[in-house]
Amino acid sequence: MDYLRIYFLTYNCGLSLIDIDHFSSHFFDAYPTADTTPPDLIVLSLQEIAPLAYSFLGGSFLTSYFTSYNAAVERAALSKWDTAYVNILTEHSGMTAQMVFARSDVVDHLSPVDIAKVGFGVQEIGNKGAVASRVSYSSGREEDTGKGVDLTLVAAHLAPMEDAVERRNRDWRSMVERLVFSSGFGGARDGYGDGNEESEALLGDSSNSGSDGKYPGIYAPSRHLFVGGDLNYRTADRFPTPSDKHKFPRADAEPEDPLHFTQLLKDDQLKREMGQSRCFHGLSEAPITFPPTYKYHHKAQAAARDLVQPDRVPEWKWTSHRWPSWCDRILFLDTPPGLGEEAKVRVLNYDALPVSPTSDHRPVALTVDVPVVEQKRTGEAQTIAPAPFSIDPDWARRRAVAEKKEYIAGCLAYLGFTREGNALALASAVGILGAWFVLRSLLSS
Repeated sequence: MDYLRIYFLTYNCGLSLIDIDHFSSHFFDAYPTADTTPPDLIVLSLQEIAPLAYSFLGGSFLTSYFTSYNAAVERAALSKWDTAYVNILTEHSGMTAQMVFARSDVVDHLSPVDIAKVGFGVQEIGNKGAVASRVSYSSGREEDTGKGVDLTLVAAHLAPMEDAVERRNRDWRSMVERLVFSSGFGGARDGYGDGNEESEALLGDSSNSGSDGKYPGIYAPSRHLFVGGDLNYRTADRFPTPSDKHKFPRADAEPEDPLHFTQLLKDDQLKREMGQSRCFHGLSEAPITFPPTYKYHHKAQAAARDLVQPDRVPEWKWTSHRWPSWCDRILFLDTPPGLGEEAKVRVLNYDALPVSPTSDHRPVALTVDVPVVEQKRTGEAQTIAPAPFSIDPDWARRRAVAEKKEYIAGCLAYLGFTREGNALALASAVGILGAWFVLRSLLSS
């Protein structure tokens, strides 16, 4: 059987430019050991990609940040396999971004990419949010006509803090209800239309919407769904006290020791909430065999910068005011309900990369093989509606309003919290004051 191999990596960037040398040298550390087959697709889910002002204004303000990831991926792939990749998607929703790279010989077998965005931070702006893409692959071989892989890829950043479990669950619901792909419905993708009329038409008429017309959200019967990001679920429902620091995992602890990280995993909020069907309905996660990915002390980051091959010692330096937790996760739909068991995802590896010198999170990566199978687009498969929540008919208006708020917030943050913005504000103030004195002089003469 043919497979489409995906390397999905999630990383909270810590509002900083990456150290390209460090990031590229460890980029494939979570790839299956000694595997000589390069992935067909590389997917990056990036959170806190840049400071708020730059993220909300977008455009050229983010160029250097995205360019650094392009450079790191290119350098890592050439070093490991001497293989070239093409960046087929770079998109962001506020401070959360998604980048997709396709191996050069795979690009021509991919469909155009659809995009959906949602914010669920303050006033639904994108200090927290998600960006989703939808793309299809076909082998192109005559004997494989009708076979392919349909993918929905989601990058997300949910509400923080130990006691915000319900907010995170609501963020998940917002993703299901308001991540809507609009490009297949005759309307422009940018701007999301004019409001409720387009939303109602979109939900009620699928005549021009292609194979997923009935399912414009992230769930669709024949689509594989991957959700990765800083999901922010913690290992306690309260903040740690000073005495709790002695309960934090240690690198030298044996598995039966209370200080071994697997003991802390028993209190993982995400596993608990998924087990009680309160979030990420129908999704699975590969077994976690790595220590918590958050929150690392700045000393661990400094040590990572100085070591070519970081040992385990600096990776276990935790900050004392947050419970060590597996905030950074990648979940997936094991088998799309509209396809048979032959479409079941095959997990090859799920692991964390070393501590980064520019973030208090460790990157996490998942390697999977997705079977290339006959895509069922009619009949029984189309009667299955796997989504746990209905699409919000007001999604387009809400997103348009939120984007305007993001722009205003970005401008204010730029003027107030960046050096160049401070300089611009000062120059404007001096100019206005000078003009006032000149005008006063002319009027009084």
